[in-house]
Amino acid sequence: MTNLHIKRVYEPHVRGDGQRVLVDRMWPRGISKEKLRNVIWLKDVAPSTELREWFGHRPERWKQFCTRYAKELDRNPDIVAKLRAMCARGTVTLLYSARDLDHNQALALADYLRA
Repeated sequence: MTNLHIKRVYEPHVRGDGQRVLVDRMWPRGISKEKLRNVIWLKDVAPSTELREWFGHRPERWKQFCTRYAKELDRNPDIVAKLRAMCARGTVTLLYSARDLDHNQALALADYLRA
């Protein structure tokens, strides 16, 4: 999916973002709902609280996190289908708030959707 992008929620909106989708379970710190008024918040696509807390953004757990998250997504086909349908209609940017640019749920989700 070349029309699927990833960026931190704190980065400014640009024209090429297309439909912006927040994929965090919790609302990002320091961001007003007004600032993200045109963003779709799909908190049900985010990793479960248990998985998120277990991962703790520890790079050594990244591969296992991706495997566990994929299993959670497999159990939630409706939300995955909704995201895939959005991507079929045009550009989608997955927004996340984690500081780690290389190990976050948006990257794992994008890999899952592209597979």
